[in-house]
Amino acid sequence: MSELNDELKKQLRKLAITKQLNFLIGSGASVPAIPLMSSFKDEQNGKTANEQLTEKVKEISTLITDSIGQDASIVNTQKDYSNFLQSILDVLNLSNSRQTPKNANIFTTNYDLFIEKAADTVLQNNRLVFNDGANGYFDRILNSANYNRIVAYKGLNDNYIAEIPSISLIKPHGSMNWEKANDAIKLTNNVVDCPVVVPPTGYESSDTFLSNHFYDMLRVFQTELDKPQSVLFVVGFSFQDTHIGKMIKRAMQNPELMIYAFAYQKTDKKTFLDSKHLSMQEERNNFKIIVPNDGEQYTLKDVTNILSGATEKDLTDDKN
Repeated sequence: MSELNDELKKQLRKLAITKQLNFLIGSGASVPAIPLMSSFKDEQNGKTANEQLTEKVKEISTLITDSIGQDASIVNTQKDYSNFLQSILDVLNLSNSRQTPKNANIFTTNYDLFIEKAADTVLQNNRLVFNDGANGYFDRILNSANYNRIVAYKGLNDNYIAEIPSISLIKPHGSMNWEKANDAIKLTNNVVDCPVVVPPTGYESSDTFLSNHFYDMLRVFQTELDKPQSVLFVVGFSFQDTHIGKMIKRAMQNPELMIYAFAYQKTDKKTFLDSKHLSMQEERNNFKIIVPNDGEQYTLKDVTNILSGATEKDLTDDKN
């Protein structure tokens, strides 16, 4: 962990509290429980790297949902995700719903179930709406129209209405608990045999069904980044995904959007800027890369530590 200066922490917390809050979570956030794609080699055991990674994610996700036989890497990663969601909720409770909705969007290219399991933990002791885009009772069907909903709590005597904080989960690459149901995607509470997932090499499938889902979720992503007074925190994402990288670059045209990308290690800054999908020589005014010290890393836990320190003082400090 590399320590940020206090002034930058305050600035990031104030943005999280006062702006429309978005996160982009990549595969690096689930390490070490799930290795990166680069850890797998094509044609090993007769399978491609994609196939090996998918099998690993399926294996870990099954352990997550069954809560059995978990080693330390899974337990610790799950704890990091639970703390992350709790820190988002704490920030939303500080925000003013008259200025911005008490909602945070989590976009993730991962199809593991760490976030869903974390939501179960946080929901046990908090008033929170967790919106995964599905609607229904026995058959929960995914539909992007289910996002952007506001839920409020009405006092027992109808004397007040208070917006309930909500976290929306958008997974453009699919999920281990999604299965195809005719022309729709059904969300289950367990890992399915043939999950709906898009390989993490960018969109290359000729499957029309996957194509429609992929672009539908990315449309939600683009719409949120185009909104005024928005902030996007990026963690565990390498900017190597073709479509998402291009969308982020396009979103930078929104002068009211601020993007903060947390580099895993110091050398990642050049990797981000040199990405063929960003192709930038230097950081832009609304795109900042937060780099750790030599030999240190920025992880999901670091973002959590920044957010968890949020207080009302962050809103009143003139230096911010």
